[in-house]
Amino acid sequence: MTAAEEALRQELLDALLKQGFALDGNRIVPPDLSSKDAVRNLYSRLRRERLREALPWLRTVEGRLLPYFASGSEVNVEHVSPQLVPVDDSGFSAELFRYASLLWSVPVSAGYGRRMRFLVMDRHNGKLIGIFALGDPVYNLRARDEWIGWCAREKNERLAHVMDAYVLGAVPPYSYLLCGKLVALLATSNEVREAFRKKYAGQASLIRGVVREPHLVLLTTTSALGRSSLYNRIALDGRRVFLSLGFTEGWGHFHFSDGTFERIKAYLREVGDPVVARYKYGGGPNWRMRALKSCLVRLGLSPQLLQHGVRREVFGAPLAANAREFLRGEDAEPQYYDMHAQELFAYFRRRWLLPRAARDGRFREFDRESIRMSRMVEREVGDA
Repeated sequence: MTAAEEALRQELLDALLKQGFALDGNRIVPPDLSSKDAVRNLYSRLRRERLREALPWLRTVEGRLLPYFASGSEVNVEHVSPQLVPVDDSGFSAELFRYASLLWSVPVSAGYGRRMRFLVMDRHNGKLIGIFALGDPVYNLRARDEWIGWCAREKNERLAHVMDAYVLGAVPPYSYLLCGKLVALLATSNEVREAFRKKYAGQASLIRGVVREPHLVLLTTTSALGRSSLYNRIALDGRRVFLSLGFTEGWGHFHFSDGTFERIKAYLREVGDPVVARYKYGGGPNWRMRALKSCLVRLGLSPQLLQHGVRREVFGAPLAANAREFLRGEDAEPQYYDMHAQELFAYFRRRWLLPRAARDGRFREFDRESIRMSRMVEREVGDA
């Protein structure tokens, strides 16, 4: 092993130890993850890195973006009126989405392959309620695959009809009013299904190059902090909108930071590892795992170091009554539920918004200056 390889090997081990992991032979033992705060703390290293990188950008855009976040005095509960706004790849909507996503305690992924992002705005005051983004799902997700009951051939042919909500939630003060549930409901709406159909009609898939009719029949998402209360008890006419499908097995790569991964890629490129040469846009979320696994093996470390132990709850939102039958290839056409955005909001307003506002007035005390991101970053990570 060269000196450079030894240094990279030690960097990987030191990074794990600094995050509270212990080494037990070929595997890592995570710190106590019994509370959500403990899981947040495990993500803190990656979050600090992302915030530090974003600080120069924040300073240039904050004056324009912060006014689109409401203070509590600007929210009139009786007149809240949500509007779905698609996010362009560049421009103001993309900046507002990025700013909001930096508020998340768990760093937000950029998404993989196909990607659709939305702002949820309040028409009444022009302020941001929340955000969500849909991207290509991971290929292997046991809880999802067992619920669908498909074989490898069926999955290869029909995974394109599934999208994953890789970020979803409300921003304050709307989060105090349980508007995360509103954002979750809107992600399942007819309007989002139609936007998916229009965007991907006639397009070939990036990986397989196959043109398919774009039927979006299932949304999946995973909780960031173990068990989730966001998706629980969301039901329409007695039908659960989000079903708990089980838990992930605790594998991933967030505990190897972006900066470390760039050095891993450079090393693999230098030694001519084919996993780097095979990468292209649309290569999928499994590529990073393959690259890390290859690096670990080359450095004499076990791939078991990718098992971080954070088991995330997996949810599925079927958008059609026969979603499973369609995904298994048994039904030729999906039988979609009819879920208009305004009807979903009317349900949310009656079920959660008005009762919550009546019993919990904390939202009124919120000051948007408390989420001025540049100050938050400087406080958390110091001036870059």
